[in-house]
Amino acid sequence: MDPTQGCCPTAACPASGPGGNGNITGHRRQEARSRCTGCEQTFRARRGTLVSWQQTPVDSIVLVVTLLAHGWPVRALVAAVGVTAETVRPWAAAGVHGAQVHRHPVLGACWSLRHGQADEMRVRVQKGMVGMAMALMVSTRRWVGGVVSAQRDTGRMRQRADRVRACARPGALLGAVDGLAASVNAFRCALRSKAPRKGPRRPHLAPWAQVVLGQVVTQDERGCVVGGVRRLVQGAEAALDELLASSGGGQTLNTAYIERLHATVRARLASLVRRPRSGARRQRMVTLGMYLVGTVDNFCTPHDTLTNAQGHRCPPAMAAGLTHHVWTVAELLHFHVPPPRWQPPKKRGRRSKELQKLIEQWAS
Repeated sequence: MDPTQGCCPTAACPASGPGGNGNITGHRRQEARSRCTGCEQTFRARRGTLVSWQQTPVDSIVLVVTLLAHGWPVRALVAAVGVTAETVRPWAAAGVHGAQVHRHPVLGACWSLRHGQADEMRVRVQKGMVGMAMALMVSTRRWVGGVVSAQRDTGRMRQRADRVRACARPGALLGAVDGLAASVNAFRCALRSKAPRKGPRRPHLAPWAQVVLGQVVTQDERGCVVGGVRRLVQGAEAALDELLASSGGGQTLNTAYIERLHATVRARLASLVRRPRSGARRQRMVTLGMYLVGTVDNFCTPHDTLTNAQGHRCPPAMAAGLTHHVWTVAELLHFHVPPPRWQPPKKRGRRSKELQKLIEQWAS
């Protein structure tokens, strides 16, 4: 852990929040402990990560999580690695850490998406069917996020559209969605910004001016896709052609890239194969597996269609400028998700000199 770039894991610390504030120094090198000058607390470098509370060697944890993220079922891990099923199942909660990592760098950075695709697939669990709705940025193949729920309703579409809105910058955007009408309405409601009004009234939500929305409706016969219908529901044909050409998304409106991501998720998540022998029991495990596979694909998996300035293959996060190198699974598990920035306590009366000094130092 680099002390100059670290962050204090204590939520009540005045210096908590994004790292790089200079409040973290080395304490004991042999024990890999650091010290925060804001709260005078010491902590280990593994605190706040997935491996902080595990007694198992870190190499074994990294091996098991890597195999889980590439399609190995729990029974195969038990037979190959030599651990018990009760030991492997808590490590499947690496999806919780993946969701935190995804929420911090991916959703915390606003970019000009230009071209995004959204679609959903049906997932069989032991007690029925659930839907997994995901979104993708076409130019960098970056997985934006997803929602898993049993109801195919407006709520699921709104949550997926909010994931796209969280990392999108107002401007020209092409959104290719499936044939469900709720998907189009969800993106229309999400891609809006506050416009001030005169007087004490609440601000008006004005839609983005350069948004182009299209639908791709597939036609099936006996379980096989035989064709599709493309509809332009918002925007002009000239704007559609310009956004397709600038983002490298093909010559016609399509959802091919999100469909390719669906195939990757099915191949790397053992409970999502077509006829699973070890299907997921709960919806929560499907959500955790989705975040684990999506985060590993974003940061740790180089794509053949993505290259950097030197001509080497790179992962979507590197193509989007979120990182400068290909992460390993060990780096992903050791990533420190910074806590929220410290907020001064709200008290009546005049603030003390000590509290005012802390506010000027850490919250200004």
